[in-house]
Amino acid sequence: MTHPPQLTDLAALARNRSRATAQGLFLHDAAADEIEDRLAVVNKSFTDAALVSGFVEPWQSRFSPQTAIEAAETIALSEQSHDLVIHAMALHWANDPVGQLIQCRRALRADGLLLTVSLGGQTLTELRACLGQAESTVTGGLSPRVAPMADLRDQGALLQRAGFALPVADAMPLTVEYADAWHLMRDLRAMGETNALAARLRQPTRRAVFETAAELYQTHFGTGAGRITATFELVFLTGWAPDASQPQPLRPGSAKKSLADALGTNETKLRN
Repeated sequence: MTHPPQLTDLAALARNRSRATAQGLFLHDAAADEIEDRLAVVNKSFTDAALVSGFVEPWQSRFSPQTAIEAAETIALSEQSHDLVIHAMALHWANDPVGQLIQCRRALRADGLLLTVSLGGQTLTELRACLGQAESTVTGGLSPRVAPMADLRDQGALLQRAGFALPVADAMPLTVEYADAWHLMRDLRAMGETNALAARLRQPTRRAVFETAAELYQTHFGTGAGRITATFELVFLTGWAPDASQPQPLRPGSAKKSLADALGTNETKLRN
C-alpha cells in the first residue's frame, strides 16, 4: 500500500514546538481572544467542549474544556462525545486537513459546533519572497522554507468536504513590526513555527542566503523608520454537525416569488 507524500515532518514539528516560549505565543493570544468573542455571540451553552492544539496548556487555561488533547494525525476523541470542538493553531501543519475536520465532525454530537483557527496563505508572504529570491541569487536553486498554507477560499471548501452544515470562513490579518529580518526569524523560533516541511533542506543554509534575504526584506518591506513589517493571517472556520433543526436551503425552483417582485422592478427576457 502506498501512502501520499507527507507535507510535514511530524518529528521536526514536535521539536520546533518544544522550543517555543510563552512570550512567542502572542498569535495564540490574539486567536484565543477572537475565539472567545465568537463563542460569546453563539446563542447556545456548551457542556462537553474539547480542545485540539499543538499548544494545549495556554489554550486550556483560557477555555477550561472538558477534554484537551495534543494535535495529531489521529484525533483521540470519541465519536459524538462533544458539543463543541476547538481546533487551535494546528491545522496549517496537518498532512491531511480534511481528515482532521472529518474527525472533528465525528466527535461532535448533532448540532455541535466546530471552531478552528490556523495560519492562512497570506502569512509571511514577505519572508517567503525574500528567502526565495535570496536563495536563488546565492545558490542558484530553491528549497521549501515556508509551509504552503491554504488561502481563505480553500480552507472554507474544506468544511464542506468534511460534511459540516452552515460553514463560514473568514480571516483576520495582523501586521507585526520587527527591527529586522533576524528578529523576525528568532520570533518564529519562539513561536514554534520554524521550518518543519518534510522536503526541507537537510544541510545548514549558507549564511549569505539569510544576509541577502535580510537586505531584500529591508529594501522592499521596510517601514522607512529602519524597521520591517511581517504579515500573519489568522483564518477562522466555523461549522455545525448536521441536525434536522438547522435551517435548510430551498430546493432549486421552489421559490414562490421572483427576484424581480422582491426588488420591485420589471422582469424582461434576454434576446436570443
